Amino acid sequence: MHFKMIVVFVEDDKTNAVMRAAREAGATGATVINNARGEGLQKTKTFFGLSLETQRDVLLFLVEEHLSRQILEEIGRAGQFDAKPGTGIAFQLDVEDAVGISHQAQKLSDDVENLF
Repeated sequence: MHFKMIVVFVEDDKTNAVMRAAREAGATGATVINNARGEGLQKTKTFFGLSLETQRDVLLFLVEEHLSRQILEEIGRAGQFDAKPGTGIAFQLDVEDAVGISHQAQKLSDDVENLF
């Protein structure tokens, strides 16, 4: 079985919608890292030295490669990443090896078999 890591940077108010969309598309779970920050094309605004940027979360999904594209597309829709600049981004990376997921392997195998 081969895996992809989907990495998502999203505004914290959209985290639940993105998680729900990913699960509905086949993701079996995620790791959420709260309070991330970053900068895009435009610098963040400040008011008397205090940042006015929105809070961001980082979501990490380890998914079976045959499901990864569909999950990635659903994440983009739920997060509205293409609708408004600065909302968030998501990308996937190849995973060479993974341990600690044997309890999910059977469900993933069944899900992939049902695709074909």
